[in-house]
Amino acid sequence: MTATADRRCRVRRVIPAPPEAVFHAWTQPELIRQWSCPPGGTIRESQVDLVPGGPYRLLIEAEGGTLHAAFGVYREVDAPNRLVYTWDWEEPEAAVGETLVTVEFRADGPSTEVVLTHEGFPAAEAAEGHRLGWTWSLERLEDLLR
Repeated sequence: MTATADRRCRVRRVIPAPPEAVFHAWTQPELIRQWSCPPGGTIRESQVDLVPGGPYRLLIEAEGGTLHAAFGVYREVDAPNRLVYTWDWEEPEAAVGETLVTVEFRADGPSTEVVLTHEGFPAAEAAEGHRLGWTWSLERLEDLLR
């Protein structure tokens, strides 16, 4: 897990499920709501149009009740191997500008190595904050699929 001065972060995690199951959990609204936010948070809404050019939006309620909306557009959908999409926050105080998330789902025996690269941040501090968020989210994904 690294955040680099070139304004990107990379997180790797082995999930105890095959790539098809991990990809499915990453892209189905009812499953996204169960893992895709840090501890203490809740996904209130998840909208997914899983085709290149299709939009997605996640409405996250953080601990304490503050709402945040992440949104973007799918650029590449290669089930169950790879997913590429843009990412930003709707709230002006949280917006970082359009960034790019690339997720690779690599078979590792009966498990899947997830390699997530999130790049294009305006500053290394924003990359580090997102690295922490992705790390916590992947822990929740692993718990869900265990």
